[in-house]
Amino acid sequence: MSSIKKIFFTIVLFFSVSISLQAQSNRETAEIEFQKFGGILDIIDNYYVDSVNTAELIDKAIIATLENLDPHSVYIPKKEVDATNEPLVGNFEGVGIQFNILSDTIIIANVIPGGPSERVGLLPGDKIILVNDTLISGVKIANSGVMGKLRGPKNTKVKVSVLRKGEKKLLDFTITRDKIPLYSVDASYMIDNKIGYIKLSKFSATTVEEVHNAIAKLQAKGMIELILDLQDNGGGYLNAAVGVADEFLDKDKLIVYTEGLHQPRQTFTGGNKGLFENGNLVVLINENSASASEIVSGALQDWDRALVVGRNSFGKGLVQKPFPLMDGSQVRLTIAEYFTPTGRCIQRPYDKGKRDYYSEFEKRYTSGRLMYMDSIKLPDSLRYTTLTTKRNVYGGGGILPDIFVGIDTLETSEYFSNLVRKGVFNTFVLKYLDNNRKTILEKYPNIQTYKTNFEVDKTLIDMLIKAGEEDSVKYDAVQYKKSERIIKTNLKALIARSVYDAGDFYYIINDLNNSYAKALKVLQEDKIKNFKILHF
Repeated sequence: MSSIKKIFFTIVLFFSVSISLQAQSNRETAEIEFQKFGGILDIIDNYYVDSVNTAELIDKAIIATLENLDPHSVYIPKKEVDATNEPLVGNFEGVGIQFNILSDTIIIANVIPGGPSERVGLLPGDKIILVNDTLISGVKIANSGVMGKLRGPKNTKVKVSVLRKGEKKLLDFTITRDKIPLYSVDASYMIDNKIGYIKLSKFSATTVEEVHNAIAKLQAKGMIELILDLQDNGGGYLNAAVGVADEFLDKDKLIVYTEGLHQPRQTFTGGNKGLFENGNLVVLINENSASASEIVSGALQDWDRALVVGRNSFGKGLVQKPFPLMDGSQVRLTIAEYFTPTGRCIQRPYDKGKRDYYSEFEKRYTSGRLMYMDSIKLPDSLRYTTLTTKRNVYGGGGILPDIFVGIDTLETSEYFSNLVRKGVFNTFVLKYLDNNRKTILEKYPNIQTYKTNFEVDKTLIDMLIKAGEEDSVKYDAVQYKKSERIIKTNLKALIARSVYDAGDFYYIINDLNNSYAKALKVLQEDKIKNFKILHF
């Protein structure tokens, strides 16, 4: 069988999926069009003037077909399937470290607690010089190259040799690879003696258990009120969203339903006794909160269970189902839409094409809709009422918050942006901690004492400015003064992330988060009970 025939069978399967989703009356037309496409491939194979990469042609044909459907139906080549699915599966197999590459040197930034690297004694700040006796330091290796050497099947072994501060010789470690968890709860901590905070970055296979455990630990510390942070959470698994919402809603309450042309309405309700069905709850969202984040925030808002604070969410309410193809590639095809308990469709319009759809955020910014509530038009046709207090909420795509908090650009500057874009903060922190990690830990043994007492002083700022100059970021005194607070806070947060725990980054950086500050104020002033007054 020729290569084009083998690839042709892949197309058969793909188009069979499309045909099977059509009504019976359209089947004959679809099959004729499919045969026409196969005929074109045969003509190219037999008569085209030059040799062609038929597999590449077919990939492009599939991509072009899906682009004419909706913004979220996608084709995933075989080599990308595992990498695409990995963040939602909740684990991978490897050695359990986070690393950075600085001047062709691999520096361990964090060691995953309980992982194989921690078990053998690797530490943050260690520099990996050799892997299986092969030099990887100073050889311009990329992130993917490092991961390729360190990742591998569970129970296989890899030898690493590291240079550690204060040691004259390389230290050798033999690590037995294991399953490494990918956490979706990035941070959870007590803000004061009664208010807890949970930062959720995605909805993966382990999210429900992680959120459940985080709530239990916070309750053990006295939590009776909670801020659930879904800002920048792009979504994930539907069942994870249902499970998270179920932690906050009474049993048997509708959480979301889906419906499509070929998919009859399917409802999803809570089924378990949640750990936090009572107690004041605020959910934070922004323009990057999508899909599963919108399911959770929409359900909690519709049932008057939580106050939603922040900015309009993304508006991604299309349900994708994966269809594996015979060559190992995959099509994720949109089969239905999400609806909140009040009947609001989460998906925003996409009838003007993909380019217009993804430029929506630029339009939100230029029109002021990311900054000012009165820039958002709310027609009566999109008005819904919540299921308990009958207050107004709005449809039209995405979730509109109960309290709008616009983007604050007063402290940003070109100088600060250039430090971020050039990666100066991260590079500087790595170099700084190479000499100061031990001193910081001795002086500030835990994150609480660090936050209270550690100051980003003039000496540290001068070092940062010098590092920026060395990386072609010219110092500007006026712009620095404008951004001084956010520069110092970012620096302090990045140091905390590397010295203590990755989640401690949020313990510090949330001082800059205006939505977080608003939520905290609402809870501390006990204003959450009167939803009707709070709603704009």
